[in-house]
Amino acid sequence: MSDCLFCKIVAGELPAELEYEDDEIVAFRDVNPQAPVHLLVIPRRHVATLLETEDGDAELLGRLQRVGVELARRHGLGERGFRLVTNCLEDGGQSVFHLHLHVLGGRVMGWPPG
Repeated sequence: MSDCLFCKIVAGELPAELEYEDDEIVAFRDVNPQAPVHLLVIPRRHVATLLETEDGDAELLGRLQRVGVELARRHGLGERGFRLVTNCLEDGGQSVFHLHLHVLGGRVMGWPPG
């Protein structure tokens, strides 16, 4: 998608502080962090929302979570905990319409969220 912010990051057209990348997944620091550690884990392939995933995407969804967990560990969040979040559509808090997983930690996370 030519106008997708995250697709531009994947293509190297926009800068990002990369934390991880492989053939299917890229992870980078959020430019507007909501916690001391705030990373975004995205598929390279454009999928606008969680609602657009299909049965064949189950492995990719699992890999996104596994990468999120590994990044949380690398950032020292394994002892005290962290949050993995996927927002979906406007009412769910999604502001960039490219599927992404937030890895949040380094502070106490309240419930319910804002």
